[in-house]
Amino acid sequence: MEEKRCLDCGEILRGRVDKKFCSDQCRNNYNNRMHRDDFAVVRKVNAVLKSNYKILCGLNQTGKTTLHRDRLLEAGFNFKYLTSIYKPKSSSNTYYFCYDQGYMELENGMFVLVKR
Repeated sequence: MEEKRCLDCGEILRGRVDKKFCSDQCRNNYNNRMHRDDFAVVRKVNAVLKSNYKILCGLNQTGKTTLHRDRLLEAGFNFKYLTSIYKPKSSSNTYYFCYDQGYMELENGMFVLVKR
């Protein structure tokens, strides 16, 4: 009968017949390696959202701030990534949010930053 080996390190397995790994560490290593590519996009998007959130928090310490688009761009803000959009029924304004930090474009490249 052929010896079964650990799917991660190749060590000979002892114990249960249906055993696939020699240790929890090998099981975790194997599963992390198998799913690494599945979550690469999620990790990248989360990194951009986290960066945008930090930028908005840093520039909007009072809860409501007005500034020029260039300040956001200089800080590295990426306008393509957000978590939600809010359009009040009573106006035509659109607020874009990154978690609880939001912004709305005004005129002449100005933005108002708000905290929900």
